[in-house]
Amino acid sequence: MFNDIGALEIVTLVVLAVLIFGPDKLPKVIQDISRTIRKIREFSDSAKADIREELGPEFKDFEFEDLNPKKFIRKQLDNDELGLKEIRNGFDLKKEMNEVADAVHGRDSDFSDTSSGAAATSSAGGRVDMQKKSAEPRTLDSADRPPFDADAT
Repeated sequence: MFNDIGALEIVTLVVLAVLIFGPDKLPKVIQDISRTIRKIREFSDSAKADIREELGPEFKDFEFEDLNPKKFIRKQLDNDELGLKEIRNGFDLKKEMNEVADAVHGRDSDFSDTSSGAAATSSAGGRVDMQKKSAEPRTLDSADRPPFDADAT
């Protein structure tokens, strides 16, 4: 909880506590604070026990920490019933993005690994040319307007 507090911060807090409460009242304040924290912990433990008791035997392995969304999602993704680890390990996002960029820019992507190249062409069913190519290149005169694509606007 307080992993980022250093020795200088602790000394500063002790000095402030001595200055604020005084050396004669400080032990009493520390006892009161520790007693309050202990009561809060007992209250939360009893509330957790009551909730578990009310939920019944179906939820005997229920953990309240699982209600944290990050921990819940992490626990579900680590569960290998769905085979998500195999999918995650088999997918190379950087390679896929490079292939898409090469296809958009009309470059031939060079595969250093023949097995990944064969897998990419077999899964995609061959290379798709995404550029519009006409038989003869058109040159525009200064009086000609550039081609207009009504669907693009």
